[in-house]
Amino acid sequence: MPPELSIEEYIARQPDYDRARRIMHPLLRALVPAFCKVNVAGLHNVPRQGRTCLMINHVSYLDPIVVTAGIPFRHTVSLSKVENFSIPVAGWFLRQWGHFPIHRGEYDRKALMQTIELLKSGQLVLMAPEGTRHPEGMQPAKEGLAFVATKADAVIVPAAICGAEDWRSRLKRFRRAYAMVVFGKPFRFRVDGRRRIPRTELSEMTTQAMHQLALTIPDEYAYLRGYYSDIDNARAGRLVFV
Repeated sequence: MPPELSIEEYIARQPDYDRARRIMHPLLRALVPAFCKVNVAGLHNVPRQGRTCLMINHVSYLDPIVVTAGIPFRHTVSLSKVENFSIPVAGWFLRQWGHFPIHRGEYDRKALMQTIELLKSGQLVLMAPEGTRHPEGMQPAKEGLAFVATKADAVIVPAAICGAEDWRSRLKRFRRAYAMVVFGKPFRFRVDGRRRIPRTELSEMTTQAMHQLALTIPDEYAYLRGYYSDIDNARAGRLVFV
């Protein structure tokens, strides 16, 4: 998305981006197996339409690629750090697909508002609540996902990514990278009709959502649960499963 576009202009362009995605998505799905073997489980948990937020743990640069390629019936739209839009080829692809930039390390109100409006328009939006990559295991998440999901009344689907941490070393040895993508049980945040949620509750919602993501990670990759490893004591009082 060109940074000079307003939120309204960006949303108005979604039909154009969707036409491009319908061409690029099959090409991406055909290309990915050439360099990365992707195993997908729980695909039935991804709604086929409507306001949906994919909540991922972030372990590698491949994460948005393998998740996007792993869903045959919908197109994901992602936030990507603004620096990525200056990378040759990759930046062109991000702009053509309609991904949108976020300034990491600061409060990016425009990116948050774009995410809310994208969800309200029925898009499938991918978000990494930790904000950056943590191949050693999940770290404390920010409240951005809970904020936009409550504002947009969106369904959240945990999407656990496992096994992709060593993708660079595999490719250097002329071996295909590997990634497992597991989609967990979808839910909404419980807002009880309120339009404004106190930050303390957003924090609780975030913790409970991240525990659902940790529960989605298979036991053989339990180390990736990191900060949220205490799944036996996970609570879900702020969540409504759908």
